Amino acid sequence: MRVLVTGADGFIGSHLTEMLVLQGYDVSAFVYYNSFNSWGWLDGVDKHVLDRINVISGDIRDPYGVRSAVIGCDAIIHLAALVAIPFSYAAPDAYVDTNIKGTLNVLNAANEKGLRVLSTSTSEVYGTAQYVPIDEQHPYQGQSPYSATKIGADRLAESYYRSFGLPVTIVRPFNTYGPRQSGRAVIPTIITQLLAGREEIHLGSITPTRDFNYVEDTVRGFISILRNDSTIGEEINISTGIEISVGMLADELINQISPSAKIVCDEIRLRPEKSEVERLLGCNKKIKRLTGWTPEVNFEEGIARTIDWFRKPENMSKYKANMYVV
Repeated sequence: MRVLVTGADGFIGSHLTEMLVLQGYDVSAFVYYNSFNSWGWLDGVDKHVLDRINVISGDIRDPYGVRSAVIGCDAIIHLAALVAIPFSYAAPDAYVDTNIKGTLNVLNAANEKGLRVLSTSTSEVYGTAQYVPIDEQHPYQGQSPYSATKIGADRLAESYYRSFGLPVTIVRPFNTYGPRQSGRAVIPTIITQLLAGREEIHLGSITPTRDFNYVEDTVRGFISILRNDSTIGEEINISTGIEISVGMLADELINQISPSAKIVCDEIRLRPEKSEVERLLGCNKKIKRLTGWTPEVNFEEGIARTIDWFRKPENMSKYKANMYVV
């Protein structure tokens, strides 16, 4: 099977591309074109793996480029998106163009060729939990322009399944973490500040809870969904079913790296009150039932692996620890 991964240059996309290659898939990687000829995180992938990847530079917002990229493929795993919530307050148009229109381009290209599609959603579409654990029947609530555009993309994907019979699955990871994650996310934010020697760790609200899933488990979830035809036409959470507050997370990281550090609330990092998602705790019964997937890396092990990766100077040098990354 030849699989096209969009957003392959990103955090989850690069790990997924690697694992697909190592499991014997024929992989094309769609990365964001730029004048530096950077392939994002794929640039650091082992050469023996990278040599087996067909890298295609383009822009998910360009329908012609997307149609060209899918030629010869059997399936598309669509991850390309703008994901930072704070930046979506400042640039909502860009989120509509990338997350909604970009997904439309993927669906149209796939529909022309009759390709299998895994369209990546986010737990943010649920908003603050109205009940827990959050299953796939939970109502949607757009609490940021980012989450609103992902809700729009999800519903487009559903419409192509229902209207045209396109074999689509909406894959909904909860809070994935691990090596290569953007500095805008909470775990890299805390780790990089600690490793930079800061005694005051600047954070926004520490009361929200999240369901943290190690990236290796998340990408195994994607592949298990791809392999099972029973997942077609479904929306599927990838979650651990374990809830951890940002404050508890920060305390654990501080204890492991720099016990004398203290948490300081930085008002610039606080989200608008009605926009902050206060609670996320996912139900993973559906993915277990349809694919047999279960998380294998517990939180303690995943955090230890993540810290070890950030401790390497060549990795830490890619982050701007002393500034707020939107």
